[in-house]
Amino acid sequence: MTRNSKPPANQPPRDPDAAAVVPILLGVVIFLALWGGSIALWGVPGLYIPALVMVPVIWVALLLISRG
Repeated sequence: MTRNSKPPANQPPRDPDAAAVVPILLGVVIFLALWGGSIALWGVPGLYIPALVMVPVIWVALLLISRG
């Protein structure tokens, strides 16, 4: 296919937003699975220690988002 050609009629157009959603959701699912595994292995400390570690990470992410 060249730059100016259209996709075949039987192929639906690709949505760039849908392509960005898949890795994000996959990362969230993997993170939650690992967190669930830590709860299964270590009990209550496996629940709250990752949450405490994520506090500064989320804080920095919110600062970066607010700055634009």
